[in-house]
Amino acid sequence: MEVNMSRKIEMYKAIAEGISQVMENDDKVFIMGEDIGLYGGIFGATTGLLSKFGSERVKDTPISESAFIGSAVGAASKGFRPIVELMFVDFFGVAMDQIYNHIAKIHYMSNGNLKMPITILTAIGGNYSDAAQHSQNLYSLFSHTPGLKIVVPSNSYDAKGLVISSIEDDNPVIFFFHKGLMGLNWMTLIEESIQEVPESKYTIPLGKANIVKKGEDITFISISRMVYECLNAAKELDIEGISAEVIDLRTLVPLDTDTILNSVRKTGRVIIVDEDYQNFSMSSEIVALISENLGLSLKTNPKRIAYPNTPVPYSKVLEKFLLPNKEKIKQTAKNLIGG
Repeated sequence: MEVNMSRKIEMYKAIAEGISQVMENDDKVFIMGEDIGLYGGIFGATTGLLSKFGSERVKDTPISESAFIGSAVGAASKGFRPIVELMFVDFFGVAMDQIYNHIAKIHYMSNGNLKMPITILTAIGGNYSDAAQHSQNLYSLFSHTPGLKIVVPSNSYDAKGLVISSIEDDNPVIFFFHKGLMGLNWMTLIEESIQEVPESKYTIPLGKANIVKKGEDITFISISRMVYECLNAAKELDIEGISAEVIDLRTLVPLDTDTILNSVRKTGRVIIVDEDYQNFSMSSEIVALISENLGLSLKTNPKRIAYPNTPVPYSKVLEKFLLPNKEKIKQTAKNLIGG
């Protein structure tokens, strides 16, 4: 596979480039959503697509998520490969029936005769004081539903490879991008999320986690923006003589159980760090996986650091208090190791 590692680009540009390269190769791919044409998407993920492909394949829609996500179901059943952007995942409720009862189930209920190769792009995440209806993550809620694949990248390299894999997958995929990782000038930037991205088309397989830091004493498992809180904690723990391994899951469905279990089997200790709600969540599922498979071989019980079971507050002070962060991870790790 030919690659070109010549430039660093922000995540929003990487996603747009990935979509563009799939659209160049497959005229059955088109995209719909609110402000995804002229504006290029509120978070920039469709920048430049309208001028390149025209309004027949890059469609601005009215504010009616149930209508355009429902239209994607019909298009997919006729052999198209639609992409839809749900501006904020918090808005999913108005299109719940289309996603849960149609997109996720039609392949099964048609005895495999109909495919639903639909990619839903949607924004997640807080830490910028946008309150309870614009700051949630909610990927655990969709991971609970059979028939959906769940992708949550943490950097621009992964975002491009994973969005191409998502669009080319014959199953429905929900692609969650964190607003704080997109590289937008009105959000606090995490420099490490901007990585070298090949100009050529490439894919990253769904269901393959990435060990972003190797370690021996404890495993941190996370996804999206929380990967950087884990890495920062691990860097400071190294100075104190504690070696932490950090796993970026990349996708929740499929879940890379081998990488999780192999790492925790090695370290014997684990903390799952999640910006989504803790109750009935990603962190719950991974604790269950580890407990069922490794059980008494663990050195300590698994621990979770996740968002508590409460709506996201508007107050910056309160929101930061509730979010998982480096300091909470460090202290929990030291408690587990006995430092």
